[in-house]
Amino acid sequence: MSDDCEFEAQTAEERRTLRIVLTLNAAMFLIEGSAGLWAGSSGLIADALDMGADASVYAISLFALSRGERWKARSAGIAGALLFALASFALFDVIRRALAGAEPESVLMIVFATLAGAVNYTSLRLLMRHRERGVHLRAAVIFTHADFLASVGVVIAGVLVHLSGSPWPDRVIGTLIVILVYRGSLEILRDAAKARRAIRSEHAP
Repeated sequence: MSDDCEFEAQTAEERRTLRIVLTLNAAMFLIEGSAGLWAGSSGLIADALDMGADASVYAISLFALSRGERWKARSAGIAGALLFALASFALFDVIRRALAGAEPESVLMIVFATLAGAVNYTSLRLLMRHRERGVHLRAAVIFTHADFLASVGVVIAGVLVHLSGSPWPDRVIGTLIVILVYRGSLEILRDAAKARRAIRSEHAP
């Protein structure tokens, strides 16, 4: 009975944490994405898409929370595939803006990337307490850590754009974020595949 109560308490705590970080990241996806379009910044747009991917991962993890390990592994796989697709979209945007030759607004980059970094840091602190409780939550931690680093990179790129007057720091950080997102998606997909293999071996005759 005490084990059941402990499990229910852990599940309730995880659900509360996921709801908080889902709300924060969904809001920042809209805010930073709008700012990226306004500022003409590939870095902000890529980071906003990453925030949107984070929000999707948290929503999937929340859905899988009260289900079995098979659902958790499946949700992590969906999250990894989603992140890979969003990275491809972000890469297309970086290439398009580089060909267009537009210069981003550096001050907006710095302000909104700093705000996104603060949200990512808060989310990471909340999620780290639950990272050992399933593949779905490890995926959420991987997403959030990558997004925090990406936000820091956009801030640095904004400073360099401001100092140099060149759009290339924004394009470079946009590309680096895409690479970081691709790496995170592959790591999550490997983790999900490993969890599925473990489940199959447990149920093998």
